[in-house]
Amino acid sequence: MNLKEGGQLLVGNPIKRDWKLLPQFPGGSSPHYNALTLSFDHRTRGYTVVVAKCTHIVLPGNSSHWRLSVHIYESTTKSWDTPFAQDIGFSQEIGFWIGSNEAVICNGVLYYFIGPHPMQLPHLVAFDLSKPSSSIEYLIQESIRGPYRLACVGLINLSNKLVMVGMTNHWPHEGVMILELEDKTWREVAKMPNSIYKTLDGQNFICCGAGHFLFMHSSVWPVLLTFDMRQKVWKWSSQMCPCPCPSTEPLQFRFLNYCGFCFEPRLDVSS
Repeated sequence: MNLKEGGQLLVGNPIKRDWKLLPQFPGGSSPHYNALTLSFDHRTRGYTVVVAKCTHIVLPGNSSHWRLSVHIYESTTKSWDTPFAQDIGFSQEIGFWIGSNEAVICNGVLYYFIGPHPMQLPHLVAFDLSKPSSSIEYLIQESIRGPYRLACVGLINLSNKLVMVGMTNHWPHEGVMILELEDKTWREVAKMPNSIYKTLDGQNFICCGAGHFLFMHSSVWPVLLTFDMRQKVWKWSSQMCPCPCPSTEPLQFRFLNYCGFCFEPRLDVSS
């Protein structure tokens, strides 16, 4: 997703080197929060792209609010639809709700993180893509509350199971936590050992996953860490060795920003 060019999206199959530029999604780009996620239907071989945008709008008189919109692209129709666009609103108990850059599609449901004041617990709202809700009040009322205050949250679909990787600095859950959603309840799977957390540079980690494996790395250096959800085993990639500090890298690599994603290699999938 290239926000600098008005919200352009490029979809492709890295195995076939088949790339396609999608039509620009409605509403243009936003400088605030943009969450991008993708799902694939093995039966129809079609795919769905969803962009969730949260935009800060300043009104006359210096008042302001946040507006959440959900845009859906279907490869079968080659067109965009905007089934939801509403103001998030204000709560006397919490204050303003604010969007995020984290979303994932799992079993036909779009899960999107919204958060109130940083001192409150984050919430996960669920959009049924086949029949999206028409009320932001209902979404917040039915939202799934986070177990504790989190930062650097990542949402991953592992074989149609929703997994969350989040960092917390609040005792007794300090560090990086791996959690799995079961019937609207978060179950703690594992906690990252402190030695690994410090090496990974937990303030800037990025995560993705496939099958039953999670992959994590720092945004400032490309050392890859894997976590086996079944065996509960942490392991550094055999092809990479953790450096004692990112500042030891050569100067030309020290200011790069690394990111990554997972995909299932399939030759029969076309963009």
